Amino acid sequence: MAERKVYGASFSRATMRAVACLYEKDLDFEFVQVDMRAGAHKQEPFISLNPFGQVPAYQEGDATFFESRAISKFIAYKYMDRCTQLLGKSPEESAQVGVWTEVEAHQFDPPASMLLFECHFKPMFMGTPTDEAVVAENEAKLGKVLDVYEARLGKSKYLVGPDFSLADLHHLPVIHVLLKFPRVATLFTSRKHVNAWVKDITSRPAWCKVVQTYNF
Repeated sequence: MAERKVYGASFSRATMRAVACLYEKDLDFEFVQVDMRAGAHKQEPFISLNPFGQVPAYQEGDATFFESRAISKFIAYKYMDRCTQLLGKSPEESAQVGVWTEVEAHQFDPPASMLLFECHFKPMFMGTPTDEAVVAENEAKLGKVLDVYEARLGKSKYLVGPDFSLADLHHLPVIHVLLKFPRVATLFTSRKHVNAWVKDITSRPAWCKVVQTYNF
């Protein structure tokens, strides 16, 4: 039995967030594909791993976790001294990691995920047209968030400082997919410092391995 198991789907942004953290730490694990199209995430045995029926879930020894951001934090703390230091190198930096991971979850992700839903999931998986009014509304919301990022990244290479951290990593899956849509990608490429940051984090070897391994 593998010491670490990720239960998820290769098309799931949340799953790839957890996998990216494992690759940054160069940790071996078993990937267990959950057939979401067949509803396996809402049935046993998966529902015992996450009672909310959402991927991913993570097992390490006798411990089980769900929610991708919590999984990545567990991995980063447990393997703090291995490979990439993802939590900051001082109490101040660690606090800033906490600040910017919260910003990602509560400021960046809602409009970004709504854009993904409208531009990607509705036409591809639901066969329904994109709602242009919703897209325009959330482009404006995300643009305001990225204006804050632009100012922040004008002062430091990454969101917390000179070093890559969980604050940056948590953005990767959503940004990766959004960049496939030229209209939305312009929100990133039109901002000098945000554009440089995106190019940097999406070219990291660990993230490139995620994309290549799971055809994400």
